[in-house]
Amino acid sequence: MNVLLTRVLTLALTLLLSAWSFITSADTKQSADASAREQRTVHLASLDWPPYAGSSLPGGGASVTVLRAALAEMGYELEVDFYPWARVITIAADESNKYAGYFPEYFNQDIGQQYLYSDSIGSGPLGLAENTAHEVSWHSLEDLSGFSIGIVSGYVNTAEFDQMVADGSLKAFPVVADKQNIRKVAYGRIDLAVIDQYVLDYMLMTDPELMPLKDKVRINNHLLEHKQLFVCFKRTYPHLADVLNEGLQRIDVARIQKEYMSDMANGFR
Repeated sequence: MNVLLTRVLTLALTLLLSAWSFITSADTKQSADASAREQRTVHLASLDWPPYAGSSLPGGGASVTVLRAALAEMGYELEVDFYPWARVITIAADESNKYAGYFPEYFNQDIGQQYLYSDSIGSGPLGLAENTAHEVSWHSLEDLSGFSIGIVSGYVNTAEFDQMVADGSLKAFPVVADKQNIRKVAYGRIDLAVIDQYVLDYMLMTDPELMPLKDKVRINNHLLEHKQLFVCFKRTYPHLADVLNEGLQRIDVARIQKEYMSDMANGFR
């Protein structure tokens, strides 16, 4: 009887140890998989700047769609968190957080001293919003010296424009978001506002407060510049900049952005 009991207890103990070993092994594997996945996840900060980036946009926006496709080519995943622009810049300057960088950004030499610019992740037509009742004719920035121009605080525009604002040659009035400038142009409080044409089109098409103004605001027919868009990586993440750049070489960035903008214009049907 004692021998039989001993055998039963031994068998039970063996089964328990086997089960424990299996569970521990599974947990270890899951933990290892999660760790490996995290190591191949790129964390970036961005802002709600539709149609390029936004928490409520399909796929996160045109720029996010491009980035995700490029990183997927390299076996990486993308995680984007959206904040107000001023917070994005603060986050990007903090070396202690999880973010490898931020986007989308225009090229600027001063920013290039602090961050590593990626290759282009797309482009956009930067222009001037004007009131439809007051068309502005201009050929050089000097022609705009007599006009009031809205800008967004912290945004890079063009090198010449920003320099002329800095030295007082242009009368610029900063706000915290494009929406404010659109309203100010519509109601005649400023003459012009610097804005991306796709951003203006999207906001007039989708923002309930701006939709009634769509016949009052348009982009001036003379663009400031067709701007390239980039990711700015912290200088502690050169390997991720290399990974992204290789991925961008493997995809058709212009086609992906064009298809996204076309879908946007058609209401993502």
